Amino acid sequence: MFRGTTIVAVKVGDKAAIAGDGQVTFGENTIMKHTAKKVRRIYNDKVLIGFAGSVADALTLSENFEEKLEQHSGNLQRAAVELAQDWRSDKAMKKLEALMIALNEDNLLIISGTGEVIEPDDGIAAIGSGGMYALSAARALKENTNLSPEEIVYKSLKVASSICIYTNDNITVEGL
Repeated sequence: MFRGTTIVAVKVGDKAAIAGDGQVTFGENTIMKHTAKKVRRIYNDKVLIGFAGSVADALTLSENFEEKLEQHSGNLQRAAVELAQDWRSDKAMKKLEALMIALNEDNLLIISGTGEVIEPDDGIAAIGSGGMYALSAARALKENTNLSPEEIVYKSLKVASSICIYTNDNITVEGL
């Protein structure tokens, strides 16, 4: 299990948002940083990504993913599949320990190092140590409120931060 971060993303129609907490945890019991930014805009601000796991590994993945987006003219699904294939087969990349959520106005994907590219049926994705708490909150909020995607991801992370010791409430939100 990757500890020290929670990322949640929600897509409603052509609107989408992603949020991440700011905690970086060293080992099992030491908080090293409270204000890390684990979500970012890439590909001319048209794609949002968030990552959980080793920071250096996640940064490597985000750089590789942006290269794939450039190669495929911003086609998110094709770039994600190629990244997952490389991640699974490349000797150096195979050792990277991270997960990534990527989204644009059309797609929301979870990308893993074991070759998975998953598009959730309900337009909600979450990863990291508090991911299942944030996922549950996001599903309830999306189904039972008229909140915007930005409000849903923010409130979902607030819930996760109140339950998961590896998630804090220093939340970064990016929306499309």
